Amino acid sequence: MTLPDGYQLLDQFPQADDYRRLRSVAGMAPRSAEAAARGLPNTLYGVSVLHAQRTVGMGRVIGDGGCFFIVVDIAVEPEHQGRGLGRGIMSALDAWLRANAPDSSNVSLIADGDAKHLYARFGFAEVGPVSVGMDYTVRR
Repeated sequence: MTLPDGYQLLDQFPQADDYRRLRSVAGMAPRSAEAAARGLPNTLYGVSVLHAQRTVGMGRVIGDGGCFFIVVDIAVEPEHQGRGLGRGIMSALDAWLRANAPDSSNVSLIADGDAKHLYARFGFAEVGPVSVGMDYTVRR
């Protein structure tokens, strides 16, 4: 998918500072510097969207590389939303998954709000009531 003029999609995930900033401005739960430093190197595949040399969007795939893949950290700065950047990010992640995930692999994500409509375009379907997403956050 082609992004609007002035935007560039890179096959690399942002560094920890941009990652933490994007999560914050996009209204996502913050991640500590330690968590980002440990977690980001384990990204299987990630992308960044740049505008005027500034990272304004991101998305990545994590998992075990065989059985399970999880799409996480889809974020676009609010002032750049509504321009198809999220769809561009998901298109890149989906293309990578379809080229690299083995047959029978499970690809999952947690959709916030209306983002579920975007993800449905890529074949994601709600799993309830059979399965329910569950999580907790470590607090120290």
